[in-house]
Amino acid sequence: MVVLKSPREIELLRAAGRVVRQVLQKLRTRVAPGVTTGELARIADEMIAASGSEALFKGVRTPSTKFPFPAAICTSVNEEVVHGIPGERILKEGDIVSIDCGVRLKGYCGDAAETFAVGRIQPEAQRLLQVTSEALELAIREMRPGRHWGEIAGVLQDYVESEGFSVVREFVGHGIGQQMHEDPKVPNFAERRRRKTGFRLEPGLVLAVEPMVNAGTADVRVGDASGWPQVTKDDRWSAHFEHTIAVTSWGVDVLTDGR
Repeated sequence: MVVLKSPREIELLRAAGRVVRQVLQKLRTRVAPGVTTGELARIADEMIAASGSEALFKGVRTPSTKFPFPAAICTSVNEEVVHGIPGERILKEGDIVSIDCGVRLKGYCGDAAETFAVGRIQPEAQRLLQVTSEALELAIREMRPGRHWGEIAGVLQDYVESEGFSVVREFVGHGIGQQMHEDPKVPNFAERRRRKTGFRLEPGLVLAVEPMVNAGTADVRVGDASGWPQVTKDDRWSAHFEHTIAVTSWGVDVLTDGR
């Protein structure tokens, strides 16, 4: 069931989103060759604790994974699409790393992700990051009350595919509020015959919109025996950008931009 949020609740969601943005901004300055993903996770832990927030991802279980997710952030490197576990992996010059962060503050959640370049990266990797970031911005520009999500997802998909990349199907965005994952599901694709379908945007709806874009095939597979990391089936690289966004009577309000 989709639960619309009041103006008061939206401000509480923004406060959680502000913590998420602060964490991502700090980690942006620490991503560099020689840094481990575990070091990034320790910084996130410290910042989340200092803010009085709860880390949303830590302790999450799924039927297909061997153990609860052990960290406050996901760090997905190169061909890893989502759910990369921080640890001893050392970032190298030319890598890319997607960092996903979620917190709950005073009962309300914020969730955002960004993909960072590690030092100087190849032009094709830079283009992957640019297209994925622009796909999210395009979706935000297209969002307004009365539109079906399928229309917006179709525009996002068309743009990504026109640039020679592909949109991941297995993982999608979601509603968000007092829980990290609420209705509705928010796909980043819409088949042409279904673009006027899907849920309708209305004031008070809050969504985590998160395009995941692959350089090659859209298909993914499980990356290791833990069941957590998801990697591209062809081992080409992937990027991930996400914002928590409220639909308003005049358009949309991005709640994880740091304001």
